[in-house]
Amino acid sequence: MKRFNELISSIDSYVWGVPLIALILICGMFLSLRVGFVQVRKLGKALKFMLKDEEGESGEISSFAALCTALSATVGTGNIVGVATAITTGGPGALFWMEVAAFFGMATKYAEGLLAVKYRVADSDGSMLGGPFYYIENGLGKKWRPLAKAFALFGVLAGLFGIGTITQINGITSAANNFFDPKGNWSFELFGNKVTVVTVIAGLIVTVLAALIIFGGIKSISSVSQVVVPIMIVLYIGSCLLIVLTNITSIPSAAATIVKSAFGFKPVAGGAAGFSVMMLSMRSGIARGIFSNEAGLGSAPIAAAAARTKEPARQGLVTMTGTFIDTILVCTMTGLAIVMAGSYNKGLVGVAVTTDAFQNGLPFPAKVSAFILMICLAVFAFTTILGWNYYSERCLSYLIGGADRRISSAFNVIYIAAVFIGPYLTVQAVWNIADIFNGLMAIPNVIALLLLSGIVAEETKTYLVRLKRGETDR
Repeated sequence: MKRFNELISSIDSYVWGVPLIALILICGMFLSLRVGFVQVRKLGKALKFMLKDEEGESGEISSFAALCTALSATVGTGNIVGVATAITTGGPGALFWMEVAAFFGMATKYAEGLLAVKYRVADSDGSMLGGPFYYIENGLGKKWRPLAKAFALFGVLAGLFGIGTITQINGITSAANNFFDPKGNWSFELFGNKVTVVTVIAGLIVTVLAALIIFGGIKSISSVSQVVVPIMIVLYIGSCLLIVLTNITSIPSAAATIVKSAFGFKPVAGGAAGFSVMMLSMRSGIARGIFSNEAGLGSAPIAAAAARTKEPARQGLVTMTGTFIDTILVCTMTGLAIVMAGSYNKGLVGVAVTTDAFQNGLPFPAKVSAFILMICLAVFAFTTILGWNYYSERCLSYLIGGADRRISSAFNVIYIAAVFIGPYLTVQAVWNIADIFNGLMAIPNVIALLLLSGIVAEETKTYLVRLKRGETDR
């Protein structure tokens, strides 16, 4: 197992090297310029559109439901465990690079949502199919189909073995253990590993609930997401905001620590300094940031394609709010809480870091604070399991040339099985595997976004002109 973990870690470092980080950042910067920094100019309008549906238009679900489905897949362990992992690995400066990546990532998400609607197709049963595989094939041409197939394959693997199942269930059971049995008193040996009773019970509950909803399809998933996700985001941000306000005098020193660490002025674990510190901070922050908000991965446009809308650019605006909510709001609150509490340099790992921040920052008994975090993490991770099932199933449908009920059902069974075994894998291996598949998904998607940037710019220009004249949303 040790040799396997070392191999996975080596592959992760290779995939998430400087070239991929630079490619994703450059893509976001380039798209920001091409659309005139729409993430700044039209953020208010985007937030308004987020709650206003276009009735009577083609599609399966409302724009808000599509966004909530996307948020259900993005707001998960990445916002709680991922931020903690980024800061403990790359120092407090990782939070700064997460924000930088999110700012430019909003333009990337905008382009993804726009292209998803523009190039979506109707399936034989009337459902709308869209995402990177369709805007690659229909936007770039049939000769680019191998690139679309590669994205779909990586999407299936990411859903099954990475961001969709293992990391999420692992985060849920870890949080449950930290709350109910932090010392591992109720444990037993399973395949040579120490497993707690809490892990088994929590894993079974999540697996059964996920199975019941997943077999209901996109409408079942979206109906759960649009009720649960907004409530939990408000609860979690409110808790983090309470930590910040309770310790408001620590904000200036925390901000200074974050900026110094981001540019290599403050050493991180291991005594590294200078440029190597900055690169470690940048890599950790961007990798975990993308894991959290998925800008550039091409996952969110799969949900965006199902939205009831006739305007590609309008859905692009709605889609980009997902990155704003996920990283600019939720991840920032998590990171500030961790840095202000100093929880990142106590030798803790994973969810224990954020738990420590909540217990030290919230004006409640430690058990109450830990319970709040456990509930938020469990719900976020659970909805991510649901959202990524939809993503990976759509990727599979494209790979096999169309929807097939029997194959979809078989895939769902395998997906649920991956959720079931997830709690029994090691944390480091889990995150490294997720990082690898995220990176592999991003490569074909970013290439397509760059090649289709002219279409994105033209669609944006004509839509904003019509929007100004009041010729849209009638």
